[in-house]
Amino acid sequence: MTDETNPAQDTHKGGHKGDRHFFRFHLPHVHLHSPYGDDWFALKAEKFARFFGTPTFLIAQSVIVGAWILVNIVGVTQFDVYPFILLNLAFSLQAAYAAPLILLAQTRQADRDKAHAEADALHREDLARASEERLSLAAHQTTMLVDLVKQNTKLTETIKALTERVEILTIEVHKQVIASATTPPAGGIEIAHNG
Repeated sequence: MTDETNPAQDTHKGGHKGDRHFFRFHLPHVHLHSPYGDDWFALKAEKFARFFGTPTFLIAQSVIVGAWILVNIVGVTQFDVYPFILLNLAFSLQAAYAAPLILLAQTRQADRDKAHAEADALHREDLARASEERLSLAAHQTTMLVDLVKQNTKLTETIKALTERVEILTIEVHKQVIASATTPPAGGIEIAHNG
């Protein structure tokens, strides 16, 4: 029988990797398993202590006590007559064993709660650390994006300035080409008159 609160059983007896990852914060508490997890007597004692608090136990005990008293009062049998000493002895014996079993169950539950609380604290620390790493990465990426936007703005301004300069140079070259095409060279005119 496996205890549902025994995380090391899955990891040590061939549990899959997801269980090992899920119970990674419980592994430091593996040494606590014998006080609250896997010894036969403690498991049975805890089940018995839990049974004490069920309606089934209370109803069954009430029926047995009622039948015990009724049988002895009516006279069907006389094994425990009126002050019901044997019944009181049975109740005392039950109380003598029930109290330590309930205390054992509470101690085991307290150990489980402590281990789970420590595992939860480690889990919260792990989540906080991961969140801080994500925040620092986001801040770093934001800084990089701002730098890239600044570089892009500078490049855009440089390209704009170069484009304006190329346009001005193109206009000047165009003016010179048109001016040279409309005015014929002086030597070319003389050759035309001589010929």
